[in-house]
Amino acid sequence: MDFNFIKDNYKNILISSLGAFLCMYTLSYLNFLNSSDLWLIPGFGASLVLVMSVHNSPLAKPKNVFFGHVLSALSGIIILNLFGISPFSIALGLSLAIVLMMITDTVHPPAGGNPIIAILGAKSFFFIFMPVAVGAIVIVIFAFLFNKIWKR
Repeated sequence: MDFNFIKDNYKNILISSLGAFLCMYTLSYLNFLNSSDLWLIPGFGASLVLVMSVHNSPLAKPKNVFFGHVLSALSGIIILNLFGISPFSIALGLSLAIVLMMITDTVHPPAGGNPIIAILGAKSFFFIFMPVAVGAIVIVIFAFLFNKIWKR
């Protein structure tokens, strides 16, 4: 373990982890408040790692977070409705998500799980809006404000 790295970067490490904690707590709290609407998907945790710890990465840009998640969820829903639930559908949903993210220059790796969730969970088109679009907007706004406050 590189203790010099930790010593030199302890402030950024603490700020990043605090930001991820606060945003995930907010999403989790909303999820528990209204259990009829799902506010959480696993990719949000990975998105928070990016927007909080490597916020200057092209993969952590607001457009990448938002459109990456939305386009990936849309890919899963489209493939689910065309082909149903199967290994072929899961692979095709992910492949379509990659194509759409690359064409639109909105690649966001954590969003790669969305087509899998959409297909295996047999989600409706509403899944694209809630939790995906709403959750991604919460993450983008929170990260923007949090990183501005800490001037990072």
